[in-house]
This record gives sequence, C-alpha cells and structure tokens, in this order.
Amino acid sequence: MIILDFEKPIFELDSKIKELKNLNTGDLSIIEDVKRLENKKKKLLRRIYAELSPWQKVMVARHQERPHTADYINALLDDFIPLAGDRLFGNDLAITAGIGKFKGIAVAVIGHEKGTDTEDRLKHNFGMPHPEGYRKARRIMDIADKFRLPVLTFVDTAGAYPGVGAEERGQAEAIARCIERSLQFKNPIIATIIGEGGSGGAVALAVANTILMLENSIYSVISPEGCASILYRDPEKAPDASGALKLTAQDLIKFNMIDDVIEEPLGGAHRDPALTIKSVGDRLKTALLGLSEISDLKSHRSEKFLNFCRN
Repeated sequence: MIILDFEKPIFELDSKIKELKNLNTGDLSIIEDVKRLENKKKKLLRRIYAELSPWQKVMVARHQERPHTADYINALLDDFIPLAGDRLFGNDLAITAGIGKFKGIAVAVIGHEKGTDTEDRLKHNFGMPHPEGYRKARRIMDIADKFRLPVLTFVDTAGAYPGVGAEERGQAEAIARCIERSLQFKNPIIATIIGEGGSGGAVALAVANTILMLENSIYSVISPEGCASILYRDPEKAPDASGALKLTAQDLIKFNMIDDVIEEPLGGAHRDPALTIKSVGDRLKTALLGLSEISDLKSHRSEKFLNFCRN
C-alpha cells in the first residue's frame, strides 16, 4: 500500500504487527502484543483521520488505491454493457460509460476513469477527458433519456485535459453542451464524487438531482496547485490554497453544495475498497428511491442549481 506522509506512524505500527505475526510461535504474550498494537493502530487511525487538514484530504482523495469507476461498475452493476465513442472523433478512455442493472434497476453509468498502474493511467490519460469524452457522455444521456433510464455518474478527475489538441477540438464547448444536456434530462441523475472533483471537468458530470461525496473526496473550481499559481504566484503554496478553496465534503455540505457525505472506512477508502463500494451502493439505492417521488426531475435539477446563484 502507498503510504502518505502523515500515515508514517501507522506504517511503523503495521510493520511491528507483521513482524510479531511472522514469528508464529503461538505464544500467548505475542498474541496479546498483536492485539494491543492493533487497538493502538485503530485509535491512531481514528485520531489522524479525524484531524486531517484540507491538503491532507487532497492527498487522500488522490490516493491511487482508492476504488475507481471501473471498481464500482464491476461490484454494483449486473449485465453491464460498455458503450464507446462520440460518433464524431473517437473513444476517450478517460470516460467510462454504459448500461447495466443496479439492484435490479436498469441504469446508465458515466464516470471518469484514472486507471490503476502506470501503463493503465497513461491509457486513461489520468482521468482527464478530451472533448470526445464529454461528447460520449452526452450521447449516453441521449440514450438514457430515450429509454427513460436513470443516470449514475462517478466523478474522479483533476480536470478536463488542457492540451492544445483538446482546445482545438472544442473542450469548453463540449463541457458546456454536457452541462446543458444534464439540465434538459428528464430522468434522475445521481452524481457521486469518489475522489477528485476538479473544475468544469467534474461539473460536466455532476449536474445532478442528488450530489453525493465520499468523506475524503474533494470538489473545487480549480486544483490547489492551479489556485496557488494564480493567487500566490507560487505552486508550493498549494496547501494554503486548499484551505482557502473550501473543497472538502465537510465544507461543501455546510454550503448546501452537495446533498450527503458518505462515510469511508477507518483510514480512508483505500484501506477497504469493498466496504466503500458497498456504502456507496446503499446510498445510491436510497437516493434513487427518494427521487422516484419527484414528478418533475428536470425542474428539480434546474432549480437546485439556480439556488446556488441566489444564495
């Protein structure tokens, strides 16, 4: 497991626990020592994660071992059929999309995919979509609207890809059209921010009736590094910028920018991906049932985002 800087005391305890377990002598005193150290580890994890700074939450949100969109799809959906391409330029692997069954309900799914190892992350462009990725997302929404399917989105991106090619192919227009399509959509949309929710690249998939965030995920108008470069003229001040951006789930629920915070396992989603995915699945089911009672979901969604401007 990748160890974050502030997790080093936990890593040291883990090493001691493994060392004692490897002795495997059956000595009762060793068994008691293991239990004592495991309890100490739990208390330390609880204390550290209860006191995370905004910058530390950024580090947790970016942890490579957090479950990705593909993990949620594999665990939560049955009969998933991936759909590819934007019918204009190509297929952007930074956006994963398709149709499947979630707890017996037919749904469309759209999500950012960062990839796992280095080769996979390069293939998926580190979860930073090109314009064709957002056009693919819009195409899936068209299909979902036609067949009256709810849409589940999983947001995990540092932002849309800022390269020259992306700009030449209409990056801003693609994001704007995706947001426009979300506002016109007649069926439920539920967005879950599972890691990073960066800038317009995230908003394109987060214009939803219900917006959920994992406890240690982040959602902001710009990355802390980008903010520090612009406001402080120094990217090294990203930790300061992360505090000023109010990008944590705990900040955003106070501002009514999101609807619910999903608790993560002790020590973050990367320590127990299966439990994290189960928690998200349970909350998605509750959200879908709640939205089934709303007659005009399009107006509900539009009014929700208009209220952001009024407050």
